[in-house]
Amino acid sequence: MGRDGRGVRAVSDSSIEITFMYRGIRCRERIPLKPTATNLKKAQQHKAAVEHAIANGTFDYAVTFPGSLRAAKFAPETSQETVGGFLTRWLEAKKKHISSSTFEGYRKIVELRLIPALGHHLIVDFKRKAIRDWLDGLQVSNKTLSNIQSCLRSALNDAVDEELLDNNPLAGWTYARKAAPPREDDVDPFTPEEQLAILGALNGQAKNMVQFALWTGLRTSELVALEWRDVDWERGEVIINRAMTQAAGGEAEVTKTAAGRRSIKLLRPALEALKAQKEHTFLADKEVFQNPRTLERWAGDQPIRKSMWHPAMKQAGVRYRRPYQTRHTYASMMLSAGEHPMWVAKQMGHTDWTMIARVYGRWMPSTTDSAGDKAVQKFSERGTLETGIFPTARGEMP
Repeated sequence: MGRDGRGVRAVSDSSIEITFMYRGIRCRERIPLKPTATNLKKAQQHKAAVEHAIANGTFDYAVTFPGSLRAAKFAPETSQETVGGFLTRWLEAKKKHISSSTFEGYRKIVELRLIPALGHHLIVDFKRKAIRDWLDGLQVSNKTLSNIQSCLRSALNDAVDEELLDNNPLAGWTYARKAAPPREDDVDPFTPEEQLAILGALNGQAKNMVQFALWTGLRTSELVALEWRDVDWERGEVIINRAMTQAAGGEAEVTKTAAGRRSIKLLRPALEALKAQKEHTFLADKEVFQNPRTLERWAGDQPIRKSMWHPAMKQAGVRYRRPYQTRHTYASMMLSAGEHPMWVAKQMGHTDWTMIARVYGRWMPSTTDSAGDKAVQKFSERGTLETGIFPTARGEMP
């Protein structure tokens, strides 16, 4: 029952398999014929007729192989579905199962990038080469490339589940360019003098919020989502478990990662800002910080910049940096003061301190000639330096 080298072979005592290419996919179908010499020749003729119909554009998979599992995949309405049509349908289905911010990110990628560039391809013909060629021509960062591929990979996984594709073209493959050197000016914290100038240009709720941001390192999305119920006055902590982006439409969402859900120690300046804020919003028992102009929760980073941050920076005479630099300022202050990087990482919502070391390494104290002296003072016993005899791990003498 061997292969004859022409795409026809006997696969059992009662069937013959023929192999042919259709829409770029290798297809194998069985014909219920006993594999005699005569029937093998008939199978070859049947294969030739199939290939002729494919070449002429008259081949109908469901009519030729009505019992085939592939028939549904190659049904006319399915085989003519474009990548654009599928992505539009996929995006609508995803809306029910993902957060508003994630959906908005997917929507922008699908509608502004994927559909205009790749939407004309038929989904059954979609190949990695088309994706790679398009990505290669984009003038975007590796982070943006990664976001695009993450969205498309998720969509194509669902296309495989629907049996529109045999395999995900992005499975086990990622396109990336050689990363550009990191921007040294991205982390640009405010000096103590600049902080005083900025706070001096503010008053009321705006001043309280900026002071709180400088001494907690909260992301803007976490800051505006903060509510009074999140404050633990007895423990001197604030619980962070929600964030609010403009994509969420004014609704706070649960933070995306476990590390993002955390307790932050309220250092004295942060606690003072919180106490000063009580007279403005505490009795309402909802959001902690409001837009002073509307007396409603801030809608996100953009309105903060326009109505409060820009004017304050100008009045303070401080070189402009975006509000997110308050987070970088917090990290640089903590590390410069010698706080442990792992503690800083947990305060800021990171799983470990490798990112802290990479981004804020220049603010971490360097070693000095006295390095190691603290360990000697803490763990050595009087006289051991002279004798050269030190306690064992259990505190016993060797």
